[in-house]
Amino acid sequence: MARVRRGFAARRRRNKVLKLAKGFRGDRGTLYRTARNAVFKSLSNQYIGRKQRKRSFRRLWIARINAASRANGLSYSRLTHGLRKAGVELDRKVLADIALHDEAGFAKIVELAKNNL
Repeated sequence: MARVRRGFAARRRRNKVLKLAKGFRGDRGTLYRTARNAVFKSLSNQYIGRKQRKRSFRRLWIARINAASRANGLSYSRLTHGLRKAGVELDRKVLADIALHDEAGFAKIVELAKNNL
């Protein structure tokens, strides 16, 4: 009976981690043990970052809509309330884009919201 040599699977597992650590500085990119810790940390940070990106974009859109609506004489909360009553279903991303690129169009949207308060 021949003995089982397990080197191949272990090497493949280690190389997978080192490949993910490519570009890390110093020992974090070359030594398996430190690279594994760095990779686990970076993967968890990536997961957290995907959630934070959604939050930060929403904050940006609200800030842009608020600034543009106040320039037209209405606060953000009253604008959203008026649009909801008018049955306008534009999300914050689209509203922020209109506010940034089409001031006349956004002014019409604000007037629509004002009329439905």
